[in-house]
Amino acid sequence: MREIHVIGIGAGDPDQLTLQAVKALRDTDVFFILDKGEAKADLTRLRRDMLEAHVPDRAYRVVEARDPERDRTAGGTAYSPAVGDWRSARADIYERLIAEELGEDETGAFLVWGDPALYDSTLGILEEVLARGAVSFTYDVVPGISSVSALVARHRTGLNRVARPVQITTGRRLAEGFPEGVDDVVVMLDAHQTFRELAGQDVHIYWGAYIGTPDEILVSGPIDEAAPRIERLRAEARERKGWIMDTYLLRRGPAEG
Repeated sequence: MREIHVIGIGAGDPDQLTLQAVKALRDTDVFFILDKGEAKADLTRLRRDMLEAHVPDRAYRVVEARDPERDRTAGGTAYSPAVGDWRSARADIYERLIAEELGEDETGAFLVWGDPALYDSTLGILEEVLARGAVSFTYDVVPGISSVSALVARHRTGLNRVARPVQITTGRRLAEGFPEGVDDVVVMLDAHQTFRELAGQDVHIYWGAYIGTPDEILVSGPIDEAAPRIERLRAEARERKGWIMDTYLLRRGPAEG
């Protein structure tokens, strides 16, 4: 039976790998990497750097495949079907890679940014592949340090305040309004800088891009003061690198306490 590790590799810093993750890396024969194109070649290179740093003496293979394009223009009711189509296209690739590149007695691995349980599709896609029944395998999951954990660590703050909840959401959801009953909100996958809509409110922002990498950028402060700086830095970074991954924490009311 083929075996697969789904390994959370942190937000980009090779030192963020857990001991469990390193053990799983050293137990792997074939690493599957989806190439996102030249603009995001850094992501592939960071994965290879991690392998070189933590698996120096083991023979392994790296198999790359091109990540399918997602319809990012789909909005409203078309958004979920577009994501579903993209996930199914990924499932086609995963199924082929496992069937053709992984021997019956070998162990493969998918290296997942951050933590596989937080806004990542790998687990759902593997379940879809298994449900199809064309290829059989078992898999386990190694948790990783998410960009959320790395963000608050770099800003030296906590996710929640005493006896108060925290919510993790997306930019698309934040556009519908600040969640009711929650004053500490982590926002991911925000391509449209939705935080700008909070101008004039008593909100503090802790923002980070490329967290854990040499290109890391951090900004924090009251939303009215920090937002213009974040917009400028984000635009410059995206122009320079061709892509950006950022996350931020919004804290309504006093920044501390």
